[in-house]
Amino acid sequence: MTIERKFRTVLVANRGEIACRVIRTLRAMGIRSVAVYSDADAGARHVREADTAVRIGPPAAAESYLSIDAIIRACQDSGAQAVHPGYGFLSENADFARALEAAGIAFIGPGAEALDVMGDKIRSKNHVAGYGVPVVPGIAEPGMTDAELIAAAPAVGFPLLIKPSAGGGGKGMHAVDRPEDLPSALATARRVAAGAFGDDALLLERLVTSPRHIEVQVLADTHGNVIHLGERECSLQRRHQKVIEESPSPLLESLPDGEAVRAKIGEAACQAARSVHYTGAGTVEFLVSDDSPDEFFFMEMNTRLQVEHPVTEMVTGIDLVEWQVRIAAGEVLTVGQDDVVLNGHAAEARVYAETPHRNFLPSSGEVVLLDEYGAAFGTGVRPEHQDEGVRIDSSLRAGLQISSDYDPMLSKVIAWGTDRKAAL
Repeated sequence: MTIERKFRTVLVANRGEIACRVIRTLRAMGIRSVAVYSDADAGARHVREADTAVRIGPPAAAESYLSIDAIIRACQDSGAQAVHPGYGFLSENADFARALEAAGIAFIGPGAEALDVMGDKIRSKNHVAGYGVPVVPGIAEPGMTDAELIAAAPAVGFPLLIKPSAGGGGKGMHAVDRPEDLPSALATARRVAAGAFGDDALLLERLVTSPRHIEVQVLADTHGNVIHLGERECSLQRRHQKVIEESPSPLLESLPDGEAVRAKIGEAACQAARSVHYTGAGTVEFLVSDDSPDEFFFMEMNTRLQVEHPVTEMVTGIDLVEWQVRIAAGEVLTVGQDDVVLNGHAAEARVYAETPHRNFLPSSGEVVLLDEYGAAFGTGVRPEHQDEGVRIDSSLRAGLQISSDYDPMLSKVIAWGTDRKAAL
Protein backbone atom coordinates (compact mmCIF):
# COMPACT_ATOMS: atom_id res chain seq x y z
CA MET A 1 0.00 0.00 0.00
CA THR A 2 1.39 3.43 -0.90
CA ILE A 3 1.80 6.12 1.74
CA GLU A 4 -0.87 8.21 0.04
CA ARG A 5 -3.39 5.37 0.22
CA LYS A 6 -2.64 4.50 3.85
CA PHE A 7 -2.90 8.15 4.93
CA ARG A 8 -5.20 9.86 2.45
CA THR A 9 -5.98 12.58 4.99
CA VAL A 10 -3.81 13.87 7.86
CA LEU A 11 -5.00 16.31 10.52
CA VAL A 12 -2.46 18.82 11.85
CA ALA A 13 -3.21 19.30 15.55
CA ASN A 14 -1.42 22.63 15.87
CA ARG A 15 -1.35 26.22 14.68
CA GLY A 16 1.04 28.93 13.50
CA GLU A 17 4.22 28.40 11.55
CA ILE A 18 4.60 24.72 12.38
CA ALA A 19 1.10 23.93 11.10
CA CYS A 20 1.92 25.75 7.84
CA ARG A 21 5.22 23.89 7.56
CA VAL A 22 3.62 20.44 8.05
CA ILE A 23 0.83 21.27 5.58
CA ARG A 24 3.48 22.18 2.98
CA THR A 25 5.03 18.69 3.12
CA LEU A 26 1.64 16.95 3.16
CA ARG A 27 0.73 18.81 -0.02
CA ALA A 28 4.01 17.78 -1.66
CA MET A 29 3.27 14.16 -0.71
CA GLY A 30 -0.22 14.30 -2.24
CA ILE A 31 -1.92 13.91 1.14
CA ARG A 32 -5.05 15.90 2.01
CA SER A 33 -4.46 18.17 5.01
CA VAL A 34 -6.91 19.18 7.73
CA ALA A 35 -6.28 22.27 9.86
CA VAL A 36 -7.89 22.84 13.24
CA TYR A 37 -8.50 26.28 14.68
CA SER A 38 -9.85 28.12 17.68
CA ASP A 39 -12.04 31.19 17.36
CA ALA A 40 -8.92 33.35 17.74
CA ASP A 41 -7.40 31.67 14.68
CA ALA A 42 -10.38 31.71 12.33
CA GLY A 43 -8.44 33.94 9.91
CA ALA A 44 -5.04 32.32 10.43
CA ARG A 45 -2.73 31.38 7.60
CA HIS A 46 -2.66 27.65 8.42
CA VAL A 47 -6.45 27.59 8.12
CA ARG A 48 -6.24 29.08 4.63
CA GLU A 49 -3.42 26.82 3.44
CA ALA A 50 -4.96 23.48 4.48
CA ASP A 51 -7.33 21.58 2.20
CA THR A 52 -10.04 21.84 4.83
CA ALA A 53 -10.36 23.20 8.36
CA VAL A 54 -12.36 22.32 11.46
CA ARG A 55 -13.22 24.65 14.35
CA ILE A 56 -12.33 23.06 17.69
CA GLY A 57 -13.31 25.65 20.29
CA PRO A 58 -12.81 29.07 21.90
CA PRO A 59 -9.45 30.86 22.11
CA ALA A 60 -8.31 29.26 25.38
CA ALA A 61 -5.88 26.47 24.49
CA ALA A 62 -7.33 24.20 27.18
CA GLU A 63 -10.64 24.30 25.35
CA SER A 64 -9.24 23.97 21.84
CA TYR A 65 -5.67 22.94 20.93
CA LEU A 66 -5.22 21.03 24.20
CA SER A 67 -8.63 19.32 24.08
CA ILE A 68 -8.08 15.66 23.19
CA ASP A 69 -11.81 15.11 22.68
CA ALA A 70 -12.06 18.09 20.31
CA ILE A 71 -9.12 16.88 18.20
CA ILE A 72 -10.52 13.35 17.94
CA ARG A 73 -13.94 14.70 16.94
CA ALA A 74 -12.23 16.80 14.26
CA CYS A 75 -10.48 13.66 12.96
CA GLN A 76 -13.77 11.79 12.81
CA ASP A 77 -15.60 14.67 11.16
CA SER A 78 -12.88 15.17 8.52
CA GLY A 79 -12.04 11.51 7.88
CA ALA A 80 -8.40 11.91 8.96
CA GLN A 81 -6.54 8.62 9.33
CA ALA A 82 -3.59 10.20 11.15
CA VAL A 83 -2.62 13.21 13.27
CA HIS A 84 0.59 15.22 13.09
CA PRO A 85 0.94 17.06 16.42
CA GLY A 86 3.68 19.54 15.47
CA TYR A 87 5.44 20.71 18.65
CA GLY A 88 3.98 21.97 21.91
CA PHE A 89 0.30 21.47 22.79
CA LEU A 90 -0.39 17.69 22.68
CA SER A 91 2.77 16.62 20.85
CA GLU A 92 4.31 14.88 23.88
CA ASN A 93 1.10 13.81 25.60
CA ALA A 94 0.95 10.03 26.12
CA ASP A 95 -2.79 10.16 26.92
CA PHE A 96 -3.37 11.78 23.53
CA ALA A 97 -1.42 9.04 21.76
CA ARG A 98 -3.43 6.38 23.60
CA ALA A 99 -6.75 8.10 22.85
CA LEU A 100 -5.90 8.26 19.14
CA GLU A 101 -4.98 4.58 19.13
CA ALA A 102 -8.26 3.70 20.83
CA ALA A 103 -10.09 5.68 18.15
CA GLY A 104 -8.22 3.89 15.35
CA ILE A 105 -6.27 6.99 14.33
CA ALA A 106 -2.49 6.93 13.77
CA PHE A 107 -0.27 9.24 15.83
CA ILE A 108 2.60 10.63 13.77
CA GLY A 109 5.05 10.35 16.62
CA PRO A 110 6.53 7.79 19.01
CA GLY A 111 4.66 5.24 21.07
CA ALA A 112 3.21 5.89 24.50
CA GLU A 113 6.17 4.14 26.20
CA ALA A 114 8.64 6.66 24.80
CA LEU A 115 6.33 9.57 25.66
CA ASP A 116 5.91 8.32 29.23
CA VAL A 117 9.59 7.67 29.93
CA MET A 118 11.09 10.69 28.17
CA GLY A 119 8.38 13.08 29.38
CA ASP A 120 9.71 12.85 32.94
CA LYS A 121 13.23 14.22 33.47
CA ILE A 122 13.86 12.08 36.56
CA ARG A 123 12.66 8.87 34.96
CA SER A 124 14.37 9.55 31.62
CA LYS A 125 17.71 10.38 33.21
CA ASN A 126 17.72 7.21 35.31
CA HIS A 127 16.48 5.17 32.36
CA VAL A 128 19.12 6.17 29.80
CA ALA A 129 21.90 5.90 32.38
CA GLY A 130 21.05 2.21 32.53
CA TYR A 131 21.80 1.98 28.80
CA GLY A 132 25.25 3.53 29.02
CA VAL A 133 24.27 7.10 28.06
CA PRO A 134 26.31 9.62 30.11
CA VAL A 135 24.25 11.85 32.41
CA VAL A 136 25.04 14.94 34.47
CA PRO A 137 26.02 13.95 38.03
CA GLY A 138 23.19 14.69 40.42
CA ILE A 139 20.25 13.33 42.35
CA ALA A 140 17.07 12.40 40.49
CA GLU A 141 14.61 10.33 42.50
CA PRO A 142 10.82 10.70 42.42
CA GLY A 143 9.01 12.16 45.42
CA MET A 144 11.99 13.74 47.19
CA THR A 145 11.12 16.34 49.82
CA ASP A 146 12.98 19.63 50.25
CA ALA A 147 14.73 18.19 53.32
CA GLU A 148 15.91 15.14 51.33
CA LEU A 149 17.16 17.32 48.47
CA ILE A 150 19.02 19.59 50.91
CA ALA A 151 20.63 16.54 52.52
CA ALA A 152 21.69 15.19 49.09
CA ALA A 153 23.05 18.53 47.80
CA PRO A 154 26.60 18.32 49.28
CA ALA A 155 27.22 15.08 47.38
CA VAL A 156 26.10 16.78 44.15
CA GLY A 157 28.34 19.77 44.88
CA PHE A 158 27.93 23.53 44.51
CA PRO A 159 27.19 25.34 42.32
CA LEU A 160 24.22 23.17 41.38
CA LEU A 161 21.08 23.46 39.31
CA ILE A 162 17.50 22.84 40.45
CA LYS A 163 15.29 21.51 37.65
CA PRO A 164 11.59 20.53 37.55
CA SER A 165 11.10 16.92 36.51
CA ALA A 166 8.13 17.80 34.30
CA GLY A 167 7.98 20.41 31.54
CA GLY A 168 10.77 22.43 30.00
CA GLY A 169 11.59 25.81 28.53
CA GLY A 170 13.69 26.76 31.54
CA LYS A 171 10.66 27.33 33.80
CA GLY A 172 11.49 26.59 37.44
CA MET A 173 15.23 26.17 36.82
CA HIS A 174 17.47 27.83 39.40
CA ALA A 175 21.24 27.93 39.78
CA VAL A 176 22.34 27.82 43.44
CA ASP A 177 25.88 28.81 44.43
CA ARG A 178 25.73 28.36 48.22
CA PRO A 179 24.07 25.81 50.55
CA GLU A 180 22.32 28.55 52.52
CA ASP A 181 20.46 29.69 49.38
CA LEU A 182 19.06 26.24 48.62
CA PRO A 183 15.90 26.17 50.82
CA SER A 184 14.38 29.35 49.37
CA ALA A 185 15.36 28.37 45.82
CA LEU A 186 13.67 24.97 46.24
CA ALA A 187 10.47 26.64 47.48
CA THR A 188 10.43 28.98 44.48
CA ALA A 189 11.17 26.17 42.02
CA ARG A 190 8.37 23.99 43.43
CA ARG A 191 5.88 26.83 43.21
CA VAL A 192 6.79 27.58 39.58
CA ALA A 193 6.83 23.91 38.58
CA ALA A 194 3.43 23.25 40.16
CA GLY A 195 1.91 26.26 38.43
CA ALA A 196 3.48 25.63 35.03
CA PHE A 197 3.33 21.83 34.80
CA GLY A 198 0.96 20.63 37.54
CA ASP A 199 3.88 18.66 39.01
CA ASP A 200 6.30 20.05 41.60
CA ALA A 201 8.84 17.18 41.54
CA LEU A 202 12.41 18.50 41.44
CA LEU A 203 15.89 17.14 40.76
CA LEU A 204 19.38 18.46 41.43
CA GLU A 205 22.26 18.45 38.95
CA ARG A 206 25.82 19.66 39.05
CA LEU A 207 26.00 23.01 37.32
CA VAL A 208 28.13 22.59 34.20
CA THR A 209 30.32 25.67 33.78
CA SER A 210 30.72 27.34 30.38
CA PRO A 211 27.90 25.16 29.04
CA ARG A 212 27.13 24.48 25.40
CA HIS A 213 23.73 23.12 24.42
CA ILE A 214 24.15 20.48 21.71
CA GLU A 215 21.32 18.29 20.48
CA VAL A 216 21.23 15.36 18.09
CA GLN A 217 18.44 14.68 15.59
CA VAL A 218 17.44 11.02 15.36
CA LEU A 219 15.18 9.07 13.03
CA ALA A 220 13.90 5.61 13.93
CA ASP A 221 11.48 3.35 12.05
CA THR A 222 9.26 0.52 13.25
CA HIS A 223 11.67 -2.08 11.86
CA GLY A 224 14.51 -1.43 14.30
CA ASN A 225 16.55 1.04 12.22
CA VAL A 226 17.88 4.07 14.12
CA ILE A 227 20.12 6.79 12.67
CA HIS A 228 21.19 10.29 13.62
CA LEU A 229 21.34 13.31 11.33
CA GLY A 230 24.18 15.13 13.02
CA GLU A 231 23.89 17.77 15.68
CA ARG A 232 22.56 21.26 16.23
CA GLU A 233 23.97 23.81 18.64
CA CYS A 234 21.49 25.94 20.57
CA SER A 235 23.77 27.65 23.07
CA LEU A 236 22.57 31.22 22.39
CA GLN A 237 19.56 31.48 24.68
CA ARG A 238 17.49 33.97 26.63
CA ARG A 239 15.95 32.84 29.93
CA HIS A 240 16.85 29.23 29.05
CA GLN A 241 14.90 29.58 25.80
CA LYS A 242 16.66 29.01 22.48
CA VAL A 243 16.74 32.00 20.15
CA ILE A 244 19.49 31.12 17.64
CA GLU A 245 20.17 27.55 16.47
CA GLU A 246 22.68 26.22 13.97
CA SER A 247 24.01 23.05 12.40
CA PRO A 248 26.62 21.71 12.59
CA SER A 249 27.86 22.71 16.05
CA PRO A 250 30.62 25.36 15.95
CA LEU A 251 32.14 23.69 19.01
CA LEU A 252 32.47 20.28 17.36
CA GLU A 253 33.66 21.88 14.14
CA SER A 254 36.48 23.56 16.08
CA LEU A 255 37.80 20.33 17.61
CA PRO A 256 40.68 18.44 15.99
CA ASP A 257 38.74 15.22 16.63
CA GLY A 258 35.33 16.75 15.96
CA GLU A 259 34.18 13.94 13.67
CA ALA A 260 35.00 11.36 16.33
CA VAL A 261 33.08 13.33 18.98
CA ARG A 262 30.16 13.70 16.54
CA ALA A 263 30.06 9.95 15.99
CA LYS A 264 30.24 9.33 19.73
CA ILE A 265 27.48 11.77 20.71
CA GLY A 266 25.39 10.58 17.76
CA GLU A 267 25.63 6.96 18.89
CA ALA A 268 24.67 7.98 22.44
CA ALA A 269 21.57 9.68 21.03
CA CYS A 270 20.68 6.58 19.01
CA GLN A 271 21.14 4.43 22.10
CA ALA A 272 18.77 6.68 24.07
CA ALA A 273 16.20 6.25 21.28
CA ARG A 274 16.65 2.46 21.17
CA SER A 275 16.17 2.25 24.93
CA VAL A 276 12.51 3.26 24.61
CA HIS A 277 11.84 1.59 21.24
CA TYR A 278 11.53 5.05 19.73
CA THR A 279 9.87 5.61 16.35
CA GLY A 280 9.76 8.73 14.21
CA ALA A 281 11.79 11.92 14.54
CA GLY A 282 13.17 12.88 17.93
CA THR A 283 15.91 14.97 19.48
CA VAL A 284 18.29 14.02 22.26
CA GLU A 285 19.71 17.04 24.09
CA PHE A 286 23.16 17.09 25.64
CA LEU A 287 25.14 19.50 27.79
CA VAL A 288 28.79 20.01 26.86
CA SER A 289 31.33 22.14 28.71
CA ASP A 290 33.77 24.41 26.90
CA ASP A 291 36.30 23.25 29.47
CA SER A 292 35.98 19.57 28.42
CA PRO A 293 34.42 19.55 24.94
CA ASP A 294 34.92 15.82 24.45
CA GLU A 295 32.61 15.12 27.43
CA PHE A 296 28.85 15.30 27.05
CA PHE A 297 25.89 14.65 29.33
CA PHE A 298 22.29 13.68 28.52
CA MET A 299 19.74 16.34 29.49
CA GLU A 300 16.48 15.15 27.97
CA MET A 301 14.83 13.75 24.86
CA ASN A 302 12.23 15.74 22.98
CA THR A 303 9.79 13.23 21.56
CA ARG A 304 8.60 15.43 18.72
CA LEU A 305 9.71 17.73 15.95
CA GLN A 306 11.87 20.60 17.22
CA VAL A 307 11.36 24.28 16.41
CA GLU A 308 14.91 24.26 15.02
CA HIS A 309 14.51 21.22 12.76
CA PRO A 310 14.95 23.29 9.54
CA VAL A 311 18.70 23.77 10.09
CA THR A 312 19.13 19.99 10.01
CA GLU A 313 17.01 19.80 6.87
CA MET A 314 19.12 22.50 5.22
CA VAL A 315 22.44 20.72 5.81
CA THR A 316 21.25 17.15 5.15
CA GLY A 317 18.62 17.68 2.44
CA ILE A 318 16.26 15.36 4.35
CA ASP A 319 12.62 16.38 4.93
CA LEU A 320 11.97 15.36 8.54
CA VAL A 321 8.20 15.79 8.33
CA GLU A 322 8.04 13.51 5.30
CA TRP A 323 9.94 10.84 7.20
CA GLN A 324 7.71 11.27 10.24
CA VAL A 325 4.71 10.51 8.03
CA ARG A 326 6.39 7.63 6.20
CA ILE A 327 7.57 5.99 9.44
CA ALA A 328 4.11 6.32 11.00
CA ALA A 329 2.75 4.55 7.91
CA GLY A 330 5.12 1.65 8.53
CA GLU A 331 7.73 2.35 5.87
CA VAL A 332 11.35 1.26 6.27
CA LEU A 333 14.04 3.95 6.53
CA THR A 334 15.86 4.03 3.22
CA VAL A 335 18.52 6.39 4.61
CA GLY A 336 21.44 4.68 6.34
CA GLN A 337 23.93 6.29 8.70
CA ASP A 338 26.61 6.34 6.01
CA ASP A 339 24.20 8.24 3.72
CA VAL A 340 24.00 11.19 6.10
CA VAL A 341 26.33 14.00 5.04
CA LEU A 342 26.36 17.48 6.61
CA ASN A 343 26.74 19.90 3.73
CA GLY A 344 27.67 23.49 4.57
CA HIS A 345 26.21 25.34 7.55
CA ALA A 346 22.73 26.57 8.49
CA ALA A 347 21.53 29.03 11.13
CA GLU A 348 18.04 29.89 12.34
CA ALA A 349 16.64 32.93 14.11
CA ARG A 350 13.19 33.04 15.66
CA VAL A 351 10.87 36.00 15.04
CA TYR A 352 8.68 37.03 17.98
CA ALA A 353 5.81 39.42 18.63
CA GLU A 354 7.35 41.07 21.68
CA THR A 355 7.98 44.56 23.01
CA PRO A 356 11.68 45.06 23.86
CA HIS A 357 11.19 48.16 26.02
CA ARG A 358 8.63 46.26 28.15
CA ASN A 359 11.09 43.49 29.03
CA PHE A 360 10.14 41.59 25.88
CA LEU A 361 6.55 41.01 26.95
CA PRO A 362 4.36 39.41 24.24
CA SER A 363 2.51 41.93 22.11
CA SER A 364 -0.60 41.70 19.97
CA GLY A 365 -2.12 43.60 17.09
CA GLU A 366 -2.52 43.55 13.32
CA VAL A 367 0.17 42.72 10.77
CA VAL A 368 -0.11 45.89 8.70
CA LEU A 369 2.79 45.36 6.28
CA LEU A 370 4.61 42.14 5.46
CA ASP A 371 7.70 41.72 3.29
CA GLU A 372 9.41 38.42 4.01
CA TYR A 373 11.46 37.78 0.89
CA GLY A 374 11.82 41.04 -1.00
CA ALA A 375 13.42 44.13 0.48
CA ALA A 376 14.30 42.27 3.68
CA PHE A 377 16.90 40.20 1.85
CA GLY A 378 17.25 41.89 -1.50
CA THR A 379 17.31 38.47 -3.13
CA GLY A 380 13.76 37.71 -4.16
CA VAL A 381 14.28 34.22 -2.70
CA ARG A 382 11.07 32.22 -2.37
CA PRO A 383 10.50 29.16 -0.15
CA GLU A 384 10.60 26.82 -3.14
CA HIS A 385 14.13 28.01 -3.90
CA GLN A 386 15.83 26.98 -0.67
CA ASP A 387 19.03 26.14 -2.52
CA GLU A 388 19.56 29.88 -2.91
CA GLY A 389 20.24 30.05 0.79
CA VAL A 390 17.19 31.48 2.58
CA ARG A 391 14.11 29.74 3.94
CA ILE A 392 11.34 31.29 6.01
CA ASP A 393 8.88 29.15 7.98
CA SER A 394 6.08 31.55 8.75
CA SER A 395 2.50 31.95 9.90
CA LEU A 396 2.34 35.58 8.85
CA ARG A 397 0.17 37.33 6.31
CA ALA A 398 -0.88 40.94 5.84
CA GLY A 399 -3.99 41.70 7.87
CA LEU A 400 -3.44 38.87 10.35
CA GLN A 401 -4.51 39.59 13.91
CA ILE A 402 -1.80 38.48 16.35
CA SER A 403 -3.47 37.12 19.48
CA SER A 404 -2.04 37.15 22.99
CA ASP A 405 -3.62 33.75 23.65
CA TYR A 406 -0.64 31.76 22.35
CA ASP A 407 3.15 31.66 22.17
CA PRO A 408 4.51 34.90 20.64
CA MET A 409 6.79 33.16 18.12
CA LEU A 410 5.52 34.00 14.64
CA SER A 411 8.11 32.70 12.20
CA LYS A 412 11.69 31.56 11.69
CA VAL A 413 14.37 32.76 9.32
CA ILE A 414 16.80 30.03 8.24
CA ALA A 415 19.90 30.66 6.14
CA TRP A 416 22.33 28.23 4.54
CA GLY A 417 25.89 28.92 3.46
CA THR A 418 28.95 26.97 2.43
CA ASP A 419 30.40 27.71 5.89
CA ARG A 420 29.31 29.30 9.15
CA LYS A 421 30.38 32.83 8.20
CA ALA A 422 28.37 32.67 4.97
CA ALA A 423 25.30 31.32 6.78
CA LEU A 424 25.42 34.02 9.47
